[in-house]
Amino acid sequence: MPDYRRLAVVGPYFALDTAPAPADTPPPGYRPLRELYATGPDSLPAARVREVARRLGTAEPRVAASILHLGLAARFCSVGLGAAVLLGTVPELDPDRAHVRIPEQGPIDLWTPLRPQPADDGPPPGEAGPENLPELADRLHRVLIQGQLAPLATAVRAVVPLSERLLDGNAASALAGTLRMLRPHATPGRAESLVARLLDRPPLAGAGTLRTGGFRRTSCCLYYRVGPTAGVCGDCCFTGPPRRS
Repeated sequence: MPDYRRLAVVGPYFALDTAPAPADTPPPGYRPLRELYATGPDSLPAARVREVARRLGTAEPRVAASILHLGLAARFCSVGLGAAVLLGTVPELDPDRAHVRIPEQGPIDLWTPLRPQPADDGPPPGEAGPENLPELADRLHRVLIQGQLAPLATAVRAVVPLSERLLDGNAASALAGTLRMLRPHATPGRAESLVARLLDRPPLAGAGTLRTGGFRRTSCCLYYRVGPTAGVCGDCCFTGPPRRS
């Protein structure tokens, strides 16, 4: 069984709580992960967009929605890619079994009951090596990109009609940010290889370019619109804030 406690050493975005609970009941304050993928004006994503807008002090819902999506994508990428690189597996985070808690500050808390990994469901647990990178990349694409980030993007776009390419850029940026965090903790080249494989496949193909010196996305997360002093992110397609009309 993978020891997911190892992920928290990298940072809070990587933490995954798998502590046993009676009858797979989550700790107090948690709600089913599927609520994070819900749509509608009273959904959890809609409430979070309003809260992020309040905290940023922006009157533009699309700015708040993009920043919210980027943060959540970074959380899922950290757990998924971190587990793939350090443990040789990818947690499923079933929407009905995994649970989420929204703290006052910092990344969301994630909890899921452990279950044995089927023998034919990816490589055996252990640090990712060259021989199992293709299988891990396929599993990351299925579990992370399609299983977690796709429904998250759908839920956010149901609140604010953001461009799909903008959200793909957010996902690619989240992967690149996770890669930077993992480098001091992993064998050189393994995390890079997994991220490169994901960026070469739809829907992230064309969302950005991974280079030795860093990552450059082909879209903008809109952070510069938070205010006149916000500026652009380090991987933005713009070199400076565009002129606002």
